[in-house]
Amino acid sequence: MATAISRHRSYNLSSPLILRWFRSQATLKALAKASEDKIPNLILYNYPSFSGAYSALFAHLYHSRLNIPYLVLPFSSIEPFRVEDLCIDGLQNCYFLDFVGPKGFAAELAQRTSCQILGFDHRKSVLSKIHLNQSYGRSLTFHVNLEKASSVAVYEHFSSRLSEVGSNKGDAICLLNSTIQDRVEDVLKYIEDGDLHRWSLPDIRAFGIGINQWRSKLNCIINPHLYEQLVGICTGDLIANGNSHISNRLAAAHKMLDKFFKVRLGRGLYGECLGVRADGNPDLSDEIGKELSKKSASVGLRPIGAVIYLQRKNLKMCLRTLDAATDTSEIAKAYGGGGSPSSSSFIIRMDEYNQWLSVHSS
Repeated sequence: MATAISRHRSYNLSSPLILRWFRSQATLKALAKASEDKIPNLILYNYPSFSGAYSALFAHLYHSRLNIPYLVLPFSSIEPFRVEDLCIDGLQNCYFLDFVGPKGFAAELAQRTSCQILGFDHRKSVLSKIHLNQSYGRSLTFHVNLEKASSVAVYEHFSSRLSEVGSNKGDAICLLNSTIQDRVEDVLKYIEDGDLHRWSLPDIRAFGIGINQWRSKLNCIINPHLYEQLVGICTGDLIANGNSHISNRLAAAHKMLDKFFKVRLGRGLYGECLGVRADGNPDLSDEIGKELSKKSASVGLRPIGAVIYLQRKNLKMCLRTLDAATDTSEIAKAYGGGGSPSSSSFIIRMDEYNQWLSVHSS
């Protein structure tokens, strides 16, 4: 790992100029330096994506193990690179990890540089941009597997390639050593569960909250210790931190539940439920609403929790339910809002809102 980090520093990627923009002067200088040195491998990863960051880790480990020169850069849709930015001299291979780029971007890059481009993604939305697993003149290949997260596919790809090199040399070379392999693979399993929207693993919600605290560190340009940090992440720690966060938010939400009142949804057209004003605490609307929906059902009202708060100069109403047979979006859409059956919201005028309040609070 030390080799790659020092290589990053030689390209001056730690400049504060890049704190705001990804296509910065410092990054462009790094590409210019890579062109001057004829760096043959360019690794681009989706930012700020955990699948992208872990994919970059595996590409980094592969090239480091074999002492192959390379440059890793985050690719952000906020200010994406232009094709001309990446046309560096001597470029032989370019990897698109956890993204395929704007439509036609990779094809134009391959045509202008004559490099081999290999891309990985798992999102159904990218299929309209490419032909699945089709090679374009042997220079452009995308692997899109809707049943496997990009990070897992990239891990398997570079592990296999490194194993082949080791077999040819008569040595056993592994991408991850035995002390970290189980830990990293366990994290990948949870990332994949979220990326593919399965949400089936134990404590997946807590894991998502825990790992999200690392998102600000996923830029290898301003965080030269990214790779060491990624291999050190432990699923158990993330889940523990996530559960602690959930518990703290639930405790804060419960403090507001005693101030509930009846709400006549749509002036009574959609029945009645319990509501709470959460001015100053809009970030707790989901927790408050779900707890309120249970309380509402327990007193014989509709199993919906209504959380109301001021948003700028408007009054916003968030509806939550834990009842699978209840559709809160029906109400929200009737008043210009939207959402899903279990979670929806809309803006409501103050005079209309006053018509929704029961005369007697409970």
